[in-house]
Amino acid sequence: QVQLVESGGGLVQAGGSLRLSCAASGSINSVNAWGWYRQAPGKQRELVAVITNSVSTGYADAVKGRFTISRDNAKNTVYLQMNSLEPEDTAVYYCNGKTPGYYVVNFWGKGTLVTVSS
Repeated sequence: QVQLVESGGGLVQAGGSLRLSCAASGSINSVNAWGWYRQAPGKQRELVAVITNSVSTGYADAVKGRFTISRDNAKNTVYLQMNSLEPEDTAVYYCNGKTPGYYVVNFWGKGTLVTVSS
């Protein structure tokens, strides 16, 4: 099992920045990809950014150029730096860890709320 705890959410004005953190513990060596997802009220959960163990990254079109995902292996922590925030970025942000192979297992944190005011 992998435990994920997010932090860093809060209220910010449009144009501002926040950095989310995801502290991982447990069987983290079983995970080969780490990601951030978000879910806005009334909408489905969507992928925001992903980083693999080979340090490849990917981003949703809506956040490209504004968000950056990174990881600190020494601290077992994944970050999401969010700049130029927009009201449309308001959502609960979830950290995700995904195992490789045919039968993928997903681990989730409980989420952290980001609210961007206009």
